Formats: sequence, C-alpha cells, structure tokens
Amino acid sequence: MEYGFKEIFGLIAILIAIISYVPYFAGIYKGAVKPHAFTWTIWGILTLIAFFAQWSDGGGAGAWVTGFTALVSFFIVLTAIRNGFKNITKTDWISFAVAVLSIPLWIITKNPLWSVILITVIDALGFYPTIRKSYTNPYEEPAVTYGLSSIKFIFAIFALGNFSVITVLYPASLVLANGLFVVMLWWRRKGVTS
Repeated sequence: MEYGFKEIFGLIAILIAIISYVPYFAGIYKGAVKPHAFTWTIWGILTLIAFFAQWSDGGGAGAWVTGFTALVSFFIVLTAIRNGFKNITKTDWISFAVAVLSIPLWIITKNPLWSVILITVIDALGFYPTIRKSYTNPYEEPAVTYGLSSIKFIFAIFALGNFSVITVLYPASLVLANGLFVVMLWWRRKGVTS
C-alpha cells in the first residue's frame, strides 16, 4: 500500500495523539490527573459527530485522528468516573446541560455547515468544567497532553482530503482551544508556585 503525504500526516497525527495520551493516562492511574467526566463525555460525543461530518465531506486521512480521539475520549470518561474529579459545581451542571441540550439542535439542522458550527460552540461549552477546575488546580491536567493535541490537529488539518469550513473549522478550533488552555495552565502554575 502506497501512502501519499496526506495519509502520512494522518498517521503522524494519530502517533502524536497516542504519545499525548500516555502522560494523561499515567497521571490518572497515579492519581495526579483528575479528568472531569462532563467535559470528556461532551468531547467524546462531539468528536464522534465531527468525525462523521468530516468523513462525509471527504476529510479522508485528516478525519482519522478525530475518530481516534472520540474513542479515547469515551475511554477517559470511563476512567474519569472511577478516578476523576469529584468536585462538580452548579456551573459544571449548567455547562453540561446546555451542551447536551444543544445536541438536538445539531440533529435538527441537517446542514453539515451549521452542524459543525454548533458542535464547535458546544465543544467550547463542554471545556468549561475542565477550565474551571484547572484554574484552581492547574496541576491536575497535563499541559503536554493538550499541547500535543493542538499539534495533532494541525497535522490533521494538513491531512484533510477536502479543505472546507465543514472539515477545517472543528479541528482548527481545537488547535486554538487546546493551545489557550496550555497557556492558562502555565500561567496558573506560575501563580500557584510563586
């Protein structure tokens, strides 16, 4: 089987994803990383939806890492229920409810562009519980995992078989969101240790 550069970028994105999750799972099992089950549930559902949207719009190898990320997200949900963050606040519940209640809007749209826009917004809402808990406890999330997630989605964008708003918007938003989250973690860690 001969691979072109898009397939190679797709495989690199998956390799980066695998590497990025090693410290995350190691941290979970050591008790240092405490994933928020609400965030990872939302991410799992939305990433799976994004994978199917990308795939249906000719995303090709660029969609591979999105599908892989969805599977890992669901596995993290299972581990989060057992080993994750337990301090769930009222605002976490509100964020989770709004994100989950937004999913029917995605189903109703039946328009791939609006679907991707909605899941991008819902994904940002789903990030809130993790941002909130990490602001107070910046060492409970490994910055390297989120930094590598930004990088994996850069490779995924270059691996896309079709460049359109439908295929690019969601991974581009993840590059930005994960990158900003890493900056916030570093900033908070500096403040916590000063």
